[in-house]
Amino acid sequence: MKNYFLLLSIVFGVLVFSACKKKGCTDNGAVNYNSKAKKDDGSCLYKPIIKLNGQATVTINVGSSYTDAGATATNKDGSAVTVTVSSQVDTSLVGTYSVTYSATNANGTTTAQRTVKVVIGAENWTGPTWSVSSTCSGTQFPLSNSPTIAAGGGANEVTIDPFFNLIGGSASGTINGAAISIPQQTISSQLGDVNFSGTGTMNPSGMQIQITYTYENTIPLIGGSGTCMAIYDKQ
Repeated sequence: MKNYFLLLSIVFGVLVFSACKKKGCTDNGAVNYNSKAKKDDGSCLYKPIIKLNGQATVTINVGSSYTDAGATATNKDGSAVTVTVSSQVDTSLVGTYSVTYSATNANGTTTAQRTVKVVIGAENWTGPTWSVSSTCSGTQFPLSNSPTIAAGGGANEVTIDPFFNLIGGSASGTINGAAISIPQQTISSQLGDVNFSGTGTMNPSGMQIQITYTYENTIPLIGGSGTCMAIYDKQ
């Protein structure tokens, strides 16, 4: 009899323990997740799930157009939720911008972001005609007033042609983002040589380049040496 009551007590204890086990939402991805719940009771509630179309980070050249790929949102059961888009992208200026997507249901709001990087690229340097203003001498370093900047023979290489007024010639350089480097080079004429190099940058709108030149002109009478700055404005 004593064993019977002991067995009955054990069974009763198990039943009571099972009945007292706390129920609730055990999914920590739900808005009503209960860390104290030991048994899921199917009560979990979820915000919308947002999925970006395309890449999470996009890079474009300044001055180009940008068309956002958008995003979709669904409830946990797969039904669609409307996505609201807020964009800060300014393609006219170099910078890092965000496109924010939001979706709301009865359980709350979910947000996601895409990063858009607007950068200086080779396309910003090459192709158009440029007007030039400078502090350079019209005889010692007579820059052309309307050169064309074109792609060079290799990646990130450019040529400026015509480089000089009167004696012509082309200058070559390399670009790295917004920076340009004109390595030491020589343009020759029948009367003498002009040796020069330069460094400069393109402005954040991709519409202007400033280059500081160092030169030595060996042409008799009109030659000389020095430094000067040239400003190239895209036409």
